[in-house]
Amino acid sequence: MSRQQRKKDHLDFTLKTAQFPVENGFSDINLVYEALPDVDLDEVDISLDFLGKKLKAPLLINAMTGGHPDVKQINRSLARSAAKTGIAMAVGSQTAGLEDTKVRDTYTIARDENPDGVLLANLSALASPSMVKEAIEMIRADGIQLHLNVAQELAMAEGDRKFNGVLTNIEKIVKESPVPVIIKEVGFGLSRETVRKIYDLGVRYIDVGGKGGTDFIKIEYMRSGRDSDGKFQNIGITTAASLIEALSLKLPFTVIAAGGFTGNSDVACALALGAKLVGMTGHFLKVISTSSEQGLISRIDNIVDDLRKNMLMIGAKNLKEITGKPVVITGFTAEWLLRRGVDITEYAVRS
Repeated sequence: MSRQQRKKDHLDFTLKTAQFPVENGFSDINLVYEALPDVDLDEVDISLDFLGKKLKAPLLINAMTGGHPDVKQINRSLARSAAKTGIAMAVGSQTAGLEDTKVRDTYTIARDENPDGVLLANLSALASPSMVKEAIEMIRADGIQLHLNVAQELAMAEGDRKFNGVLTNIEKIVKESPVPVIIKEVGFGLSRETVRKIYDLGVRYIDVGGKGGTDFIKIEYMRSGRDSDGKFQNIGITTAASLIEALSLKLPFTVIAAGGFTGNSDVACALALGAKLVGMTGHFLKVISTSSEQGLISRIDNIVDDLRKNMLMIGAKNLKEITGKPVVITGFTAEWLLRRGVDITEYAVRS
């Protein structure tokens, strides 16, 4: 099967699958209500600087698609939505575009439609430095995501089986890349041990891509007509647990939370824990597939409005303040972090 067709299949099967049988962990994250916030709603500021550009909100339309003629319109609509709402966007893996110039416009359309916005390139962490530079140039990217997808590759009948040398490769890319490198897991989370390795390679941006969102093991098994039920169900770290594990290291890097977000109070919870941005893929894809471009813009506007209201209800006037607000962690997430030796008491005693 060609890489182009595989890209189209991934999109189609993502729309057909539900999320993981487990949640992403944010039902265990609770914000402490402030009945005396002493702030007006129109004072709540959720803008931020990211990769040298201004965003109106801490949201990212995360890596979704590209590489097949049928998906060009999707990336056009996503880019227009990002431009109109002032949020960041990442394209899907660009390997197909590097291999076949005929489908490059399915990626470049994103920059054409959003010439001044934050746009992220995307390739495998096993890609060569020269491929990385070409992918960046293709869309004039502000940063590049190097995705880690071992679980997906192993589930993919035609996937990679060799991962030796990936650490050395990432380190080389970091040294040679003209833009910041973001290491991104695609649905199974990053442990604090892995995050430490990533940091030691010189990376200063990570996307935890936790369990609870798009299930790529299930998608790959569906693509090949195999039964995935019960396979590898005990593998993966939920988004909430992965985010807290990464932040517990207290290293000076930027953390993006992604994996199973629906745009409700979970966005405020992730920011309160310490995430810089919240990335969404499956939720936005389903919105745009069942609605229109304007429907997606309206959904993003609603998420932004809900975030500002959530911040007001905990007394946070801006994104800096929200990270100082108390958070109570319960349930499976608290149990996981306890067993992993991560101290969560500091979240509940902030003042």
